[in-house]
Amino acid sequence: MHDMARTTNARVSHRGQTSLPADLRHRWGIEGGGEIGFIDLGEAALVVPGGVTVARTELRRVLRDRYENGIAALDDPDLADQ
Repeated sequence: MHDMARTTNARVSHRGQTSLPADLRHRWGIEGGGEIGFIDLGEAALVVPGGVTVARTELRRVLRDRYENGIAALDDPDLADQ
């Protein structure tokens, strides 16, 4: 897993265009072009390499992991087994 604290800014042109930072293109293997998916979370957006299908799958994984971790942290053993 990569450093979760890694952040970067990008400018958006008046036409809505932006560039994906070179280190992300390299790490995601899309230097020569490729697809990324955007998921609008309301006040934020997720950007995921591989397009919308991969982005949705990744979002489901993250939400499932958070749910399972939350249930496991409960003191009620009946809830932790569900």
